[in-house]
Amino acid sequence: MKKYSVKLSVLSLLLIIMLTACGGNENVNEADGEQTYSFKVSMVTPPSHGWTVTAEKFNEELQSRSNGRMSVQVFPSEQLGSEADMVQQMETGTLDFGFITNAYLSTRSESLNAWFMPFLFEDLEEASQARRSEEAKEMLNELEAQGLVGLDFSFAGERHVLMKDKAIKSREDLTGQKLRIIGNPVMQEFWTDLGVSPTPMPLGEVYSSLQTGVIDGIDIDLDALVSLNLQEIANDLTLTKHMQFPAVAVMSQKVFESLSPEDQEIVKEAMEAAVEWGVEDAIQREKGNLEFVKQEGLNIVEDFDTASFKPIQDQIYSKYSKNELIQSFIENNQ
Repeated sequence: MKKYSVKLSVLSLLLIIMLTACGGNENVNEADGEQTYSFKVSMVTPPSHGWTVTAEKFNEELQSRSNGRMSVQVFPSEQLGSEADMVQQMETGTLDFGFITNAYLSTRSESLNAWFMPFLFEDLEEASQARRSEEAKEMLNELEAQGLVGLDFSFAGERHVLMKDKAIKSREDLTGQKLRIIGNPVMQEFWTDLGVSPTPMPLGEVYSSLQTGVIDGIDIDLDALVSLNLQEIANDLTLTKHMQFPAVAVMSQKVFESLSPEDQEIVKEAMEAAVEWGVEDAIQREKGNLEFVKQEGLNIVEDFDTASFKPIQDQIYSKYSKNELIQSFIENNQ
């Protein structure tokens, strides 16, 4: 009897694990003759970040456009694993959607490095308009090779330099500084060529690393800065606007292809509407976040002269223009 109980307990545990691993598309039910779907979407950013609230908006749009048949549960802050884990789950169909940083996906799809060409866009609004270009659409199409359906680009904000104790007023001030960056080849080369000691690390480690002096500063957007409360431990912010930072809104190709053409269209339209809303939200957040950190006492360097960065910019443009799609993207946005 005891052996039977042990076997039953093991089987029950295995069943729970299997059900937990299933993606939202496995929870398909029949209601009034129509299929209903409970999806999952994951991202690395905290709950208050723009990408996370854009995912919440996607849920609203999805429910509205499907008359309640579709919904999506949002999992922020790497609750379902790292971005590599998320992509793997989408490849197998156990995760439905992800807002994956362009930095990570560009390590798997070269053309996405186009978004990290330094000083390519004047501001966030100009960058968001480029997501409608033919080149941007082709970048999304190339993700099919990864088992992903590229839906859109969602922007977090412009990239600036936050330092714990040193105001960056010129290119020379960056020399020798330990700067946290996102692990991306373009960013690595950009900062290395400027004499910085670039230090890739997960977003969740930034607060303690900046606080303890493991790093001197960080390449960051204002939304992440405020979401992580970095204004509590840093003193100087230089508005370099050297890049705009997108996430790629993607869906598991397996899950997408399991939907009817009509439901596929609902998903695409709901995401487009959510991202449009998110872009406007990001533009307003940029203004609001800047005002907030000023009130919090950060020393802001606003009139930063980027002329000395031009040789590095040209060097990177030349190198990455070997990819025809990146070359076309640069030419059409300069």
